[in-house]
Amino acid sequence: MEKLIVKIDGMSCSMCEAHVKNLVRKNFDVKKVKASHSKGIAEIAAEGYIGDEELSKALGEMGYKVLSVERKEYEKKGFFRW
Repeated sequence: MEKLIVKIDGMSCSMCEAHVKNLVRKNFDVKKVKASHSKGIAEIAAEGYIGDEELSKALGEMGYKVLSVERKEYEKKGFFRW
């Protein structure tokens, strides 16, 4: 599983966060999505590979601009994990 940290331009309120989260869930195979308009980022835990172009295109159709995508290995944080 992979974690994507996506910098997005155009999110200005909590409804924008909801739109981004719904769009990502609808179009891609994801486990978890968080978005923050104040930070201008979305964090995505993806089951499969999500291409930068596909993500940019999907968000662009909603009026958002992807500034950058950072990829990391997803680390599950559990209650008993030290």
